[in-house]
Amino acid sequence: MQKKPAGLSIQTIRRMPLYYNHLKELKARGVDSVSAPMVAKRMGLSEVLVRKDFAAVSETGGRPRTGFDTAELLKSVGRFLGYENQNDAIIVGAGNLGRALLSYKGFAEYGLRILAAFDADETKTGDLAFGKTVFPISKLKELCAELHVKIGIICVPTTAAQEVCDLLVESGILAIWNFAPINLDVPEHIIVEQENLAISLSLISSRLSANQQEAQEEAETMCGSQVLEGASLRETPEGEREAGEYGGAHQVERRQL
Repeated sequence: MQKKPAGLSIQTIRRMPLYYNHLKELKARGVDSVSAPMVAKRMGLSEVLVRKDFAAVSETGGRPRTGFDTAELLKSVGRFLGYENQNDAIIVGAGNLGRALLSYKGFAEYGLRILAAFDADETKTGDLAFGKTVFPISKLKELCAELHVKIGIICVPTTAAQEVCDLLVESGILAIWNFAPINLDVPEHIIVEQENLAISLSLISSRLSANQQEAQEEAETMCGSQVLEGASLRETPEGEREAGEYGGAHQVERRQL
């Protein structure tokens, strides 16, 4: 029977899909067993943290020396994440981003099936986008009730996001995946996962800038050291360098005589 871990932190849950993808890669490469130190090193995490995470979801537990069975651990993590269940979802906003999500077939592997899209722009409705129908937004409540959909994906501009969110809640949606860069106001029982692409881009740009600045400072320091060394060699005559190197030995010899 699958464990039902209680009280796992959001940080732990966010690590689980990363474990899942890594374990899937290892299984595809024919790696039969995996250890916490192996995964920790590959993912840049603490061994204690990885071992604790695996223990929280593993059905069989690890074995001494050999670690966890890769296939069994992959299955356990997948079950914990609900990948074996199928959750139906709808998208509101059939623009470029909405259509890109409609076209992505990989969601099925993670237990998500996008049934349709909705849009307020009548020129987009009635179309088939990658085999999925784009309905007018006026049909949202009716179809959500008919299809028993509980997940809504928001792909509209910021100015329309809260209004769309309210409509989704009224339509019986219990979980919202929000791609609009705005914090939504929802009732306590509604789950919201914010996907802010602008923040991710800012983090990448900031880290890239910091790395480039650090590399430049190291290059300048190295260049400065080389300049100082060259200047020192030019200012010291050859004879004086030899005297400095061997003068001490000559003085010792004179004292001994």
